[in-house]
Order: sequence, then C-alpha cells, then structure tokens
Amino acid sequence: MKILVTGAKGFVGRNLCAQLANIRDGKARWYGDVKVEDIFEYDLDSTPEQLDAWCAQADFVFNLAGVNRPQNASEFMEGNFGFASTLLDTLKKHKNACPVMLSSSQQASLTGRFGDSEYGRSKKAGEDLFLRYGEETGARVLVYRFPNLFGKWCRPNYNSAVATFCNAFANDLPYTVNDPSVELELLYIDDLVDEMVACLRGEEHRCEFDGLEVIPESRGRYCYVPTTHKVTLGEIVELLKAFAAQPQSLIVPAIPAGSFAKKLYSTYLSYLPKEKVAFPLHMNVDARGSFTELVHTLDCGQVSINISKPGVTKGQHWHNTKWEFFIVVAGHGLIQERKLGTDEVIEFEVSGDDIRCVHMLPGYTHNIINLSETENLVTVMYANELFDPNRPDTYYETV
Repeated sequence: MKILVTGAKGFVGRNLCAQLANIRDGKARWYGDVKVEDIFEYDLDSTPEQLDAWCAQADFVFNLAGVNRPQNASEFMEGNFGFASTLLDTLKKHKNACPVMLSSSQQASLTGRFGDSEYGRSKKAGEDLFLRYGEETGARVLVYRFPNLFGKWCRPNYNSAVATFCNAFANDLPYTVNDPSVELELLYIDDLVDEMVACLRGEEHRCEFDGLEVIPESRGRYCYVPTTHKVTLGEIVELLKAFAAQPQSLIVPAIPAGSFAKKLYSTYLSYLPKEKVAFPLHMNVDARGSFTELVHTLDCGQVSINISKPGVTKGQHWHNTKWEFFIVVAGHGLIQERKLGTDEVIEFEVSGDDIRCVHMLPGYTHNIINLSETENLVTVMYANELFDPNRPDTYYETV
C-alpha cells in the first residue's frame, strides 16, 4: 500500500509517519496484515509536482495539512479549505478514488464556545467538501473531528495546553491556570495513530455528532477515536507536579495501563532538557559497599541496588510483614535464610551469570554473602513497602 500523508511534518503527521515506517520496515508486526510499501510525506516544502505524482500513485490519503494560528483570519479558509480543494482536485485529475481521511476539529461543530469560530468555519467547509467528494466519486471518506491532542513532539505555546504545561514543568518555566476546574477532552497521539492504522484495514469507527457528543453509528458520515480522556486542568497540573518531583522523591505515581496518567508521564518526559535526562541518586556508602534506593511507588514498595565488597556479609535481620526479592546481577554470592526460632536454614548460591530471583521470607532472618575475593556483588532488591524509619519492621539477628 502506498500512503500519502499531507502535513507530514506536523505533530500528528510526524507520529503517524514514524509508525507507518515501523510497519513498512517490519518493526510493528502487531498490526497484523497491514502492508505499507511507500510513504509519501507532503508538507510546506513539497512541490506541486510531488503532490501530483503522489496523488496518482496513492492507495490511501491522510490529509493532516491545515492552519491553526495564521497571522490573518482569512488564512484559515485558504489553508484548511483551499488546500483540501487542491488535494481532491488532483485526485480527481488522476481518477484516483482511493480512501481519503480528513483531520478536522471539534470546533467544526460550530456549537457552544465554538459558535463563532473562524477556524471552525474553515474546518466545517473542509468537511463538507470531503463529504461531497465522497458522494461524487464513490471514494471512502473518513472525516475525524479531533478533540484536544497531546503526546510527544506536540509544540508548546501553540494549540495544546497539555504541551504547554508539560514543557513548563520540564523546563522550570512559569505557567498560568486561570480556572483549574475547566475540563478538557484529550486524545493521546498513540491512540489516534492506532485508529489511523485501523483505517487502512477499513476498520474505522464511524459516528454522527450531536453538537460535541459522539453518537456511534456504523454508517455515520463522520469518524471518531473511541479512547479519549476527560480531565481538568487542575488534575493535569497536580500530576505534572508529582512527575517533576520524581528525581527528589523517587516516587513514580500510579500509572495503570491505558490511564491518562501513564500517557501524560510519557508526554512529560519527551520535553525534558538534556540536563534533566540524568539525575543523581543518594548512595549510602560504608566500608561494606553501598546501598542506593532507585524507585519508590505509592503502593507497591521500592527498588534498590546493593553493592557488597569482596568477602562482605550483609543483612542479618528479619521482618514480620515486609518481604523482599534479592536478584544478583553481577558477582558470586550466597543467600541464607533461617526460620526464626529454629535451626532450619535454606541456602541459595547466586551469580550474575545465572540471574534468578530469591524471596526473603517474612519470619526468616536472612543475609547475603559475597563469595568472591576480588569482585563486588551487585544485587537488585525489591521491597514490598517503602522504608519507614519510624516503623522499619527490621530486627537484627544473625542467620
């Protein structure tokens, strides 16, 4: 399949083209039988001759080109309606009735706060043009009214509040929230791209609109992405505060699969400057080696790294409720555990050459011994709860 993407250097275009390239190169096999042969990337620096040639060859067109913030309001219609006319006329010229997708906006509803939107009127004109084109040519037309978008590569201080806030927190810039209770409907770029790939299979989600409300309808004139998130500005800012504090707190907030928080965290990280990509950790160093906490979670404990010098024994304590995993990743050692009140000792010889995970059982005093005379023993340690110095649940006793 040969695919033409207009607006290829924009936020959506860059993400879509990158994933289409992954499919073309066999790096995204989870999309099944979707085949991508060529990707024609059209943008402002492309020529009319390229557009003409690509329209002749395309098996599918994603029209993402448009104007968001022109210097003059008249440019809305020229950029959003004028180019759409040129694109469709060129397809007609070559009698190419391949499927065509149009990136529109909720503002095209011309309802509520969008009732007097010049941008919305230009988008609505583009929608009507595409729908008429579909009726005239029989081409499959897919018109999407996207809500607010967010994700990596989105330009801050342009048309995305999320991008603006992420950039501000990542770069310690000032930001303003006039009303934290304002709710946004947000669409994550990866969810959008997955829907675009579904379009290539003829599996787009169709609908009608009642104002801004999506009415799913298998024969609907319009299309929509089924996964969006409704979040207030205040909620976004509070999450970003926690993300920005992570290098100091070590706490990774809850980011369940598919959650807005998970997607926002990935977006936030994409705005970090070089000096924040790496950050120092506090190493607790003594004659035996070192112990460094790596990651804290709100409800699933913490991960640490322990380094034991040659011949050193560490541990020699037990817990009532706390439990741990010890995972030796370098060196050669011995883990011993003794059930409290008995002489029953279980032992595990461990090595970075044969990585495995060993439970530190509640009610068993335990240690870890570096058996090497020359090499450090490096152990990744997971504890099911954060260390609480006021109630450490840790009691010294030799194995």
